[in-house]
Amino acid sequence: MKETITSYFYFAFIIGCLLIGPVTTLHAGGLYLNEFATTSMGTAGAGAHALAMDASTAFHNPAGMTRLDGNELMVGAGFLYADLQFDPAPDTPIPGNDGGDAGGAGPILSFSYAHGLSEDWKLGLSVLSISAAVMDFDDGWTGRYYLDELTLMTVNIMPSVGYRVNNWLSLGGTFNIMYAELEQKLSAPPPFGSGQIKIDGDDMEYGFSLGALIEVSQQTRFGIAYFSEMEPSFSGDITLNPPGLQRGGDATITYPQFLKLSMYQQLAERWALVGTVGWEQWSAFENLTLSSEGSSRDLPRNWDDTWNLGLGVHYRPNDQWLLMTGFNYDSSPVDDKDRTVDMPMDRQIRLSLGSQYALNDQWTLGGYFTFADYGDAKIDQPLLKGEFENNEIYFFAFSANYKF
Repeated sequence: MKETITSYFYFAFIIGCLLIGPVTTLHAGGLYLNEFATTSMGTAGAGAHALAMDASTAFHNPAGMTRLDGNELMVGAGFLYADLQFDPAPDTPIPGNDGGDAGGAGPILSFSYAHGLSEDWKLGLSVLSISAAVMDFDDGWTGRYYLDELTLMTVNIMPSVGYRVNNWLSLGGTFNIMYAELEQKLSAPPPFGSGQIKIDGDDMEYGFSLGALIEVSQQTRFGIAYFSEMEPSFSGDITLNPPGLQRGGDATITYPQFLKLSMYQQLAERWALVGTVGWEQWSAFENLTLSSEGSSRDLPRNWDDTWNLGLGVHYRPNDQWLLMTGFNYDSSPVDDKDRTVDMPMDRQIRLSLGSQYALNDQWTLGGYFTFADYGDAKIDQPLLKGEFENNEIYFFAFSANYKF
């Protein structure tokens, strides 16, 4: 009996720890977010690393801080609403309902500060979330042995530095401190009846980013940003009720390195074109590494590298207003046969609108909206088959930038 319970806990740990990041995606086709309540949200992220027009460059590309005069502070806030509805296939093995709308609302918060030490040296600080998820399916849904509820929260604190090498090249770097916390629940499969498994875990992980800004002319500039890989290991407890047993365990998730190239091109006095191409090494997320009481196991994920393309437009009808719109496409990181319900990642399409208004020489206010379509995300797993009828997120955010 003891051996059976031990084996089940390991099974529960494997199943439970798969469920880390399905709803919101940060920079592209994987688990990263792309919406931070910063200026780049108005163009769906297009041009983010070349804009260098306010304090948010401290996060997107710290080299861009050299374009700022004095000190700047940007605070952003908003919310997202996820519409997630699963459509079970007729041959899905486990009887149950479709889970209802598993999405819901969540906050968006960001803080960026750029400080001028001298004409050439700048310091920055950013606080935001690069990855988050919230899912809550109805009781008795057909995929309950994979997931009932999930909450993933990350907070990133990112001090940065920028240096102007000459009149056309600036370099920058960031130290990334990430705290991540996970809580999730799933139904216990037979022979444990109507029990429920609860998993809690958290971790602190560290990384870095590097950036360069190349100013070809007053009208043209390019930004390059590299973010390093991070591998948080969620250490926590697994509890089974009934019979109320508890066991510790770890799950290591790979947030891979990525590289982005952005462009800002002024076309005319009031028009500008922005763009971004990017690569993310999601093939590094080949396995989910699990460990418990001295043993470990790799569970295949078989993800692929993703590619990103974003294009956007800036238009200034007058000196006070800036209007923005943009489009962004990310390739899928995973094939249908390898996709899991905890991470329903498919190709991603974003459409955005935004505007900013300069109240005076110090204050600029902004508002942004993004619609993100995450695709059908077909699932073909042993205990669950079907696709997401709705797999969409709506983002609304505001920002205030202050120069002093």
